[in-house]
Amino acid sequence: MNCLRKSGTQGIAMVVALAVAGSLVRADNFPPVSELKPVAELPDPLLMFDGTKVSSRDQWVAKRRPELIGLFQHYMYGRPPAAPRTIESTVERVDAGYFAGKATKKEVTISFGPPEVPKIHLLVVVPNRPAGAKPVFLGINFCGNHTLLDDPLIGLPTVWMPDNCAGCRDHQATEAGRGTQKEVWAVEQTIDRGYALACFYCGDVDPDHNDFSDGVHPFYVAPGQQGRKPHDWGTIAAWAWGMQRAVDYLVTDPAIDKSRIAVVGHSRLGKTSLLAGALDERIALIIPHQAGCGGTAPSRHKVGEQVKQINDRFPHWFCDEFKKFNDDVERLPFDQHCLVALCAPRPVLLSNAEEDTWADPEGQFRVLQGADPVYRLLGSRGLDGQSLPGPDRLLETPLSYYIRTGKHAMTTGDWKVFLDFADRHIPAKPVK
Repeated sequence: MNCLRKSGTQGIAMVVALAVAGSLVRADNFPPVSELKPVAELPDPLLMFDGTKVSSRDQWVAKRRPELIGLFQHYMYGRPPAAPRTIESTVERVDAGYFAGKATKKEVTISFGPPEVPKIHLLVVVPNRPAGAKPVFLGINFCGNHTLLDDPLIGLPTVWMPDNCAGCRDHQATEAGRGTQKEVWAVEQTIDRGYALACFYCGDVDPDHNDFSDGVHPFYVAPGQQGRKPHDWGTIAAWAWGMQRAVDYLVTDPAIDKSRIAVVGHSRLGKTSLLAGALDERIALIIPHQAGCGGTAPSRHKVGEQVKQINDRFPHWFCDEFKKFNDDVERLPFDQHCLVALCAPRPVLLSNAEEDTWADPEGQFRVLQGADPVYRLLGSRGLDGQSLPGPDRLLETPLSYYIRTGKHAMTTGDWKVFLDFADRHIPAKPVK
């Protein structure tokens, strides 16, 4: 067992005071939605809430960045709890001869808080060669770790699971699901390129249905609280918080290079990976794949899924306050380019598919353009004046974009692009 003690100030910071209207106010005293000024275009990410223009790195770090975090938590994702002061990690199963000796597979149980809090079951596969700590891709899966590989020893999830997952019966995983997403995750390809993979089931943290009585939420409410408050954290914030707990473990694993942790996610879990990357600067590279509305697409763009549609279909993903923007998105005091800007100057890739118009691929490029001024302020090339690229062309810039033919899915070919992007920014040595 590895016991890791962490300061409560790490992970997601709870913003206590922010500059609003020229004075310091508590984040929970932001104005009601009806009093926010409508802005038709993407808001300037370098313009403070009180109208002050940010012109230096120090201003961004000390004032605007924490202000944006507070705004996103207050009006959209909800406020998560502070990072646990202590987590415990237990290595359950190890196979040092995985993939014919190319890798070591281990399953790690991550515990935090009271014993009753759900645990994260992290599957970790690390190249054995070359020697030394390896960069890692951290992701969350939809249907359980057992679906990633043809391996009868990987533990089955015991928590609620959607019935659309292969092999799932009565919302429970079964043996029939093993290996059914191996083409989606392409783990051996990642190993051959010199990168480790760490992954866990999203339902470990919060099952993906409109019910806050399961998952981690019941263990992080104020004493005596009845029901949900408007700014309580939603499921996407909980998943992102769970990714940060996985990072807590990864930075202690001697097989992992803690300076080269990348996060990746598809669709709603792409939204999650972007939020986790924006809030946690231990994450070195962020790839939200086809993340769309509420993730990498602008809320103000009238293309694809809209704020009202996503809130109506998935009311648990965001905080209740976000629903007040359903028919008035121009009152949002930010847009998703500001979330990408919170990742600056770290590299971010927005990847898409031509037939996935619901995710608004063109609008996602506008998001990169909107974040570019922050990257440049912090000394990064950003988007470097690039125009919207054609299919199958990966931009080489830190703010990068890729679109392929096809539909809404994560494929082995997508992983090749993810690895190519990582090779440019957190390179690994291929397995030989």
